Amino acid sequence: MKHLLYLNKYFYKYKWRMIPGITFVIISIIFQILQAPVVGHAFNLITENIAIYQLFAGFDRQQLIYDIFSSNLLFFGALILVIYMLRGMFLFFMRQTIILMSRHIEFDLKNEIYAHYQKLSLGFFRRNNTGDLMNRATEDVNRVRMYVGPAIMYTTNTVILFFIALFFMFSVNAKLAFYAILPLPILVVIVYYVNTLINQKSERIQEQLSRLSSFVQERFSGIRVVKSYVREQQAQEIFAEESISYKNKSMNLVKVQALFFPTMLLLVGISTILTIYIGGKQVIDGAITPGNIAEFIIYINLLTFPVTMLGWVTTLVQRAAASQKRINEFLELKPDIVSGSANPIAVDGKISFKNVSFTYPDTGINAVKNVSFEIEQGQFVAIIGRTGSGKSTLANLIMRMYDIAEGAIEIDGQSLKNINLTSYRDQVGFVPQEVFLFSDTIKNNIAFGLSEIT
Repeated sequence: MKHLLYLNKYFYKYKWRMIPGITFVIISIIFQILQAPVVGHAFNLITENIAIYQLFAGFDRQQLIYDIFSSNLLFFGALILVIYMLRGMFLFFMRQTIILMSRHIEFDLKNEIYAHYQKLSLGFFRRNNTGDLMNRATEDVNRVRMYVGPAIMYTTNTVILFFIALFFMFSVNAKLAFYAILPLPILVVIVYYVNTLINQKSERIQEQLSRLSSFVQERFSGIRVVKSYVREQQAQEIFAEESISYKNKSMNLVKVQALFFPTMLLLVGISTILTIYIGGKQVIDGAITPGNIAEFIIYINLLTFPVTMLGWVTTLVQRAAASQKRINEFLELKPDIVSGSANPIAVDGKISFKNVSFTYPDTGINAVKNVSFEIEQGQFVAIIGRTGSGKSTLANLIMRMYDIAEGAIEIDGQSLKNINLTSYRDQVGFVPQEVFLFSDTIKNNIAFGLSEIT
């Protein structure tokens, strides 16, 4: 749960959406609660009117009592209808504030993740699968959005409704209220136990989904190699194994949820039975009215939906916590390559390598060892050598895709580490060894490195 604290900055940013949203939640709950005492009062009035109507059987006043009875029914029916309409209006306002806030947070979080990805060095992308990176920026962010939107909305609704309903129930009859909420402590224990299972299984599901996404992305990227070596069947078998693993882990979570929801409904049903039984005895003793029983049944039914939603909300929160943990793992990474200066420079083109050595941090391969040379401005230099001799590594070091372990690289007499990287790279033409075309027009691919197209 501590990983979700990272989102507090977004809650503060959108506080003027969240505060009205919570206010609308409270107002909608008040209108939701009001229906119970209204129905209870109407039930008592109906019982009394029926008794009076039967008392005047055979008298002319019976018709007058019938008319009064009909007017009362119409009044209470209209009152309940108005209450529902007002509640629906504030529910609409609630969703327009809290759910829209979650969409804004989703937008900001995706942009933050993508911007942070671009700051990280090539070594980061060599160490992590593309599918996993994409999954954290899409699927994980979507799970977080479900937390900042529906989960917070329903949690707020459940907590406030629970305490307001308890207040009304105990104000009517403390003994009956005690028996009605008696099964709830059992529910709390079950929720606490299930939370742990859901959290563990959610993390395993997300990890397996990342592996599955990475496998598919790699096979599609290398589809020509797969087809050339006729390895389609092998790829299909591996994909099936990964899919079965994902399905099994998802089914384990579904089994926990399948047991959780019926258990909650059973406990709510027990509350209803206790209310009718204990309340019926108190009506016989004259302690409460039949309308109070109807009122309590409505209170319990009002609590049924929030309580049953508790399991779903618990799942959302636990999955969001697992996803935010995965997101934070990358957001907390510091870029290996940091621009040395904020001031732009004009590159003349003199390059100096002085006893440069470099070892790839992720593989331990010593690609360059004690290399020294100078390239003057305007000079053409060709670097030749067999495969793996370090030619591409030298080009990457000149572009400062990696930082060297020993020695110094200077551009126009300045250390490369002290130069504004954005300004420097903008003035250097670099053709990487790997061929890549963006899904765009030929014109835009050719002009990709240009700020302006002429």
